[in-house]
Amino acid sequence: MIRNYFKVALRNIWKSKGFSAINILGLAIGLATCMIILMYVKHELSYDRYNKHFDRIYRLDCNIRFGGSNLILAVGPAPLGPVLKKDDPEVEQYVRFRSLGGILVKKGNENIQESRVIFADSTLFKVFTLPMIAGNPATALVAPNSIVITASMAMKYFNSTEVIGKTLLINDSSLYRITGVIRDIPSRSHFHFDFFLPLSSQRRSRSNNWLRSNFNTYILLRKGTSPVSLESKFPGMVRKYVGPQVEQLMHVNLDQLKAKNNYMKFSLMPLGRIHLYSNKVGEIGANSDVEYIYIFSAIALFILMIACINFMNLSTARSSGRAREVGIRKVLGSLRSNLITQFLAESLLITGIAMLFAILLATLLLPYFNELAGKKLHLDLFRDPEMIPGMLILLLIVGLLAGSYPAFFLSSFRPVEVLKGKLASGFRSGWLRNSLVVFQFVISIVLIVGTIVIYSQLSYIRNKDLGYDRNHVLIINNCYPLGNQAPAFRADISGLAGVSEVTMTGFLPTANNDDETTLFKGPTLAPQDAISMQWWKIDENYIPVLSMKIVQGRNFSSQFPSDSDAVILNGAAVKLLGWKDPINKKLFQPVGNHLDATIAWNVIGVVKDFNFNSLRQQVTPMALILGTDEGSIALKINTADIQGLIHRINGIWSSMAPGQPFSYSFMNDDFNRIYQSEQRTGQIFISFAILAVFIACLGLFGLVTYAAEQRFREIGIRKTLGASVMGIIAMMSTDLLKLVLIALVIATPIAWWAMNQWLLGFAFHVALSWRIFLLSGFLAICIALVSISMQTLKAAMTNPVQALRSE
Repeated sequence: MIRNYFKVALRNIWKSKGFSAINILGLAIGLATCMIILMYVKHELSYDRYNKHFDRIYRLDCNIRFGGSNLILAVGPAPLGPVLKKDDPEVEQYVRFRSLGGILVKKGNENIQESRVIFADSTLFKVFTLPMIAGNPATALVAPNSIVITASMAMKYFNSTEVIGKTLLINDSSLYRITGVIRDIPSRSHFHFDFFLPLSSQRRSRSNNWLRSNFNTYILLRKGTSPVSLESKFPGMVRKYVGPQVEQLMHVNLDQLKAKNNYMKFSLMPLGRIHLYSNKVGEIGANSDVEYIYIFSAIALFILMIACINFMNLSTARSSGRAREVGIRKVLGSLRSNLITQFLAESLLITGIAMLFAILLATLLLPYFNELAGKKLHLDLFRDPEMIPGMLILLLIVGLLAGSYPAFFLSSFRPVEVLKGKLASGFRSGWLRNSLVVFQFVISIVLIVGTIVIYSQLSYIRNKDLGYDRNHVLIINNCYPLGNQAPAFRADISGLAGVSEVTMTGFLPTANNDDETTLFKGPTLAPQDAISMQWWKIDENYIPVLSMKIVQGRNFSSQFPSDSDAVILNGAAVKLLGWKDPINKKLFQPVGNHLDATIAWNVIGVVKDFNFNSLRQQVTPMALILGTDEGSIALKINTADIQGLIHRINGIWSSMAPGQPFSYSFMNDDFNRIYQSEQRTGQIFISFAILAVFIACLGLFGLVTYAAEQRFREIGIRKTLGASVMGIIAMMSTDLLKLVLIALVIATPIAWWAMNQWLLGFAFHVALSWRIFLLSGFLAICIALVSISMQTLKAAMTNPVQALRSE
C-alpha cells in the first residue's frame, strides 16, 4: 500500500514538473538555510562544555558605581577568590587570570611576538579541563619562572611536544622553564591562550586591595551548592572587606556612599552563559551575543515557513486539476484517510528530494557562511552522525506541515460536485491562500526593511564624525622593545618624507584602552565631588595627528613647562562637572590609597568629544595628561608610496631594535575590526533576506503561472472583445498587488518595532525615517511585479484563437 502511495506520488510529481521544481527549489533553499543556522546555533550553544565541571564553574563579576560612572566588569579585586575559598565552604576551588599584554619569545636569533598569553593561579587545572600531554598539573604553575604551553606552541618552537625542562627566553630578559604541555584549547572556549605563566610571580596577585579590580576570577562550586545562596552572602562580604578600606580612603562608610547612589556589587556568571551573554569591561576574550542566535533562528524559521507556504499555495491553487482525480477515487471507494495519506506521501517525497538538494546546497554555501560569520562549521554526516536524526525530524516536520493543509483540503471534495465541475474557481478563490501570500510578503517586507536599516547603520558607522580623523594614520604597534631608543626612533621617522606628524602613546581610540581614575572637584576629596573618568597619557602631537578639535583653551605645548601639571578634558567630563568655563579650574587626585596628599591638576583645554569606545556606548568623561607612554607610535602620513615609507621605517626599526618584530597597522583597519561583528551580522542578514525574498518570488511565479492556465479561455474571450495587452496584464496583476499592499500595511509597524529594538543597542544610530518604509514598499511591489511580469505578459500576448479553438 505504502509502495503504491509513493508510486502515484512520483507520477504526479513528474506530471507537474514545473510546479514540482518550484516546490523542490523553494524547500531546498529553506532547508539548507535552516540546516546552516541550526549548525551555527548548536556551535554557539556548545561553548565551554568541554569542561568536566562545566555546570559548577562560575565567574565573579563586579558592578561599581562611583563618581557618575557605572562600571560593569568581568574582573574583580585580587583577594576576592582567596577570601571566598577561605570563608565559604561552598567554594571548592578558585583560579584567577590576569593579562599583561603580549610577550616576545626567542626562537633562534628571532623574537616572535605572542599575544595569547595569560598569568594564572596554579589551581588552573583543578577548575578547568585542560588535559596535559606532559607535566604535572598540580605543580606546573607553582615555581616563579615556570611556563605551560600548548602542543602547537611546543611544535612551533621545538618541533616536538617532549619539551619538559626546556627553556624559553621571554622579552629578551627572563628564562622560563617549561613545566607542562597541554592540548590546544578547543575552539569552542571563551578564552584561547597558548602560554600560561604563574600569577604568583606578580606582586599584585598578593594584594589585599579591594578597591581595584584587575583579575578575572573563576570559582568551582561544590556539588549540590546553590549559586543563589552564595550570592546572598556577597553584600556581607562587601561590608566586611570593602567597607573598612573605603572608610580609610574616604572617611565615609558604605551607607553614606550608598545614599549618594554609589555602590560595589559582586555577582556570579555561569560559565555556560559567558560566550553569549557577557560583554563587560575586562573580558578575557571576545564573546558573541545571544541576539544573533535569536535573529538567525527567526530568519531560518521565516524562510522555512515561506517555502512551506509556497507548497501549500501551489497545491491548493492546483485544486481544480486534482479535483476529478479525488472525485473518481472516492466514487471507486477510496476513504478520505487514504486520500490524506496519498497527499502527505507526495509532500514527504517532495520534501525528501528537497532535503537531498538541501544537503548539497548547504555544503556549497557553508564556506561562504563561514567566511561571513568567522566560523569553521563543517557538514559531515559521517563525523557528526547526531545531525542525521535532526535532519530526519526536520524532514518530517516540514513535509507534514507543508502537506497537511493541501491533504485535508483536497480530500474534502465531494464527488458529485467535483464531477459536475463546480470546483473550477481555483486561484481567485481561497481566503486562506491569499492570507498565506500576505503572510509571505509581510515577512519579506520586514526583511527588506531590516536589510535597509542594517545597511544604513553600517554605513553610518563607517562615515560618522568620530571626533578624530582615522584616515592616513599609520600605527607602529608594541614599541616597548625600543627601550631608551624610543625618542630617537620617533625623531628619525619624523624626518621621513611623507610623514607630517608623529605621536607616541599607547592610548589610541581604536586600541580598546581602559585606564580609569577618580578626580575630585575640591581639595577635601568629598565623595559628592568625585568624578570617575578615563586617564590617558599623551604628548603635544597627539591632538594634531588625530585632527581633534580644541573647543576651549589650548593644547599641550613644550613652551609651557607648567603643562606637566595640566589636564585637557573632553566635553563629557565638562558636562558632568557642570562647569561653564572650565579653563584654569582645578581637579584634585589622591596620591596612593590615602587622602593625606593630593595632586592638583590645572585645566588648560577642552577637546571635542571623540568616540574611544564602540558606538554602542556613549562617550564617557576623559582626562588627557602630558606624559610618556611607549605602547605605540602613530604617524599622520601624506604619501602615495605607503609601502616604500613602511619599508624605510622598518629599516630604522631594525637598526635600533635588531631582532625585534616590527608590527604595524592602519587606524582605519583597526576601527573596522571593532565593528567586525556588526559587519558580519549585517552581511549574513542581508544574504538570508535575499534568499527569503527569492523563495517568496518563486511562490508568486508559480501562482501566476497557474492562474494564467486557469484563465486561459477568459483571456482569449477578453482579447476577442477588444481588451488590450496592458489591460490583461493589469487584470492579472491587480489581485496580487492588492495582497502586497495589505502586507505592507501589516509589516510596517512590525518592522519599525523590530528595527527600533535593534538600533537601541547603539548609543549612536540612524533615525527610522518614513522614507525607509516607503522605499521598502516600493521594492516589494517592484519585486512582485518582476516575479509575475513574465507570465502575465505571456498570457496577455497569447493568440485568442488558441484559447477558443475547442469552444
